[in-house]
Amino acid sequence: MPVIRHAESRRTETPNAVMTTLASPTQGGSGQAVWRVDMRPGQAGPPHAIDAEQVWTVLDGGATVELDGEKLTVGPGDTLVIPADVPRRLSSDQAAGFVAIVVAPAGMRAYVVGDTRVSADCAIPDGDKLLPAWVA
Repeated sequence: MPVIRHAESRRTETPNAVMTTLASPTQGGSGQAVWRVDMRPGQAGPPHAIDAEQVWTVLDGGATVELDGEKLTVGPGDTLVIPADVPRRLSSDQAAGFVAIVVAPAGMRAYVVGDTRVSADCAIPDGDKLLPAWVA
């Protein structure tokens, strides 16, 4: 069982957060992708969907998650299970920001909802979907 050292973690900065890859196919050969999300206070991710289930556990701060038209609030210790193909948008707490650990199948792909544009630094095009850089 390989050990992935902290120094080997990969950081991807998006306009809204920093994603730190802890395990992925290119880091340890995992069939799961595990990453840490750090969002500054008051940031919001783009509306999007993922073609696989994700599990988010909040470590610090809080967030409002718009999930298929419903608004949910999460805080430290809460775990959010997001089903595949459900539109979502996450907004960090205005004062505390948001920190979470996320686990998803390594082969997951994202796709945009609406007119969202994704930076080439954040994802690799894969047909009509995107491979987020932090799960590769």
